[in-house]
Amino acid sequence: MVKALFEPKSIAVVGASRSPGKIGHVVLKNIKFYGYSGKIYPVNPNADEILGLKAYPSISSIPDEVDVAVITVPAQEVPPVIEECARKGVKVAVVITAGFSEVGNVEVEEKMVETARKYGMRILGPNIFGYAYTPLNINATFGPLELSKGNIAFITQSGALGIALMGWTIMNEIGLSALVSVGNMADLDVIELSEYLADDPHTKVITIYLEGLKPGYGREFVERMRKVTRKKPVIVIKAGRTQRGASAAASHTGSLAGSDSLYEAAFKQAGIIRTYTVEDMFDVARAFALQPLPKGDRTIIITNGGGVGVLATDAAELNNVKLIDPSPELKEKLKASMPWFGSPKNPVDLTGQAVADNYLKALKAALDSKEVDNVVLLYCRTAILDPRELAKAIVEFYQSNSGGKPIVAGFVGGEDTYEAIRYLNRNGIPAYGAPERAVYALSRMIWYSKYVSSSK
Repeated sequence: MVKALFEPKSIAVVGASRSPGKIGHVVLKNIKFYGYSGKIYPVNPNADEILGLKAYPSISSIPDEVDVAVITVPAQEVPPVIEECARKGVKVAVVITAGFSEVGNVEVEEKMVETARKYGMRILGPNIFGYAYTPLNINATFGPLELSKGNIAFITQSGALGIALMGWTIMNEIGLSALVSVGNMADLDVIELSEYLADDPHTKVITIYLEGLKPGYGREFVERMRKVTRKKPVIVIKAGRTQRGASAAASHTGSLAGSDSLYEAAFKQAGIIRTYTVEDMFDVARAFALQPLPKGDRTIIITNGGGVGVLATDAAELNNVKLIDPSPELKEKLKASMPWFGSPKNPVDLTGQAVADNYLKALKAALDSKEVDNVVLLYCRTAILDPRELAKAIVEFYQSNSGGKPIVAGFVGGEDTYEAIRYLNRNGIPAYGAPERAVYALSRMIWYSKYVSSSK
């Protein structure tokens, strides 16, 4: 049934509206204009047509099968609609409407799930903003129409955060394969959705914003998510770390945030990467999405600035990234890439006089060396070297010389430097606006690679 959510042949919107300001109108518009090619059925007893689509008075009056029903009617109308959808043979009901367990209406929510299960139907939600699956051009949300395509899946318990991040990911050029709002998780939860996405060929990494799990789900969460993380990396932000934050989570989605130390232990046992900010989560996800897994932890830093090299060195130490001491042979090769006053130690300092050719020679020496598993490439804006020229040279070189070794980049500078960062990201090299961010992303990849190797 989860497959029907992501690969529906037809979608109905119950509560579809002709009024542009209504949620039922936005959801229908997004489904149609994002490019979904399946059948779309607006359900509204007071309309014959909405957005050029024939409307139906009820879900049961639709003559064809319906795989997914997106429900946007008021809370008091949802239970009978759930029953009608279940009797109709709808496979998944996506309940956008709020007003259930998060405000104390637990019995009504449980009754809806009981009704759905009696007929073999599943429920996503309630209290969500919808979902999207970009490989099939599905945007069944009341968020923005546009959504960048990629191979990062994002599951979120917060609807507002999910909607906000739709625009944020576009601005930061982060491509998504799936975006799923789970809200109260009355039925479908992060575990089952992660299990499906673990086998999804369009998803390379799974990210989750989590406020809490259902009571008694701890052991099941660890056991089932451990199987997921053996297939694909899972990155989680766990909100409600503090007592007041936990209380806020309870009133938001009715979740039991529980002891943060217990969640921390569960994540480690399950092989889940925990991050603490949205930026960190997507920094790490970008690295996994663009680069191969590290084959080891031996890392070298190449830079044109001593300061960023020191910052990266500190970050490596703090995040358990092993910086190699280059052998005399490797040092000699690195010396050929720099002026006489440069340093072939680690970090490798090409000095502020470095041009693109210096970087490429040092990069070649590192990638060719059996001493090196990973490369952190750093750049500080100088008058000598245009960052955009450097980015193009690195991409062209790396695409034919990587040897399967991961590379992450940290570029520091102004507007032209951020253009270079965007160029690198678009062309498969994860790049960040600070050296520490690059090192942190790599550190999580190294940790996950070791976890996968140890669990085989």
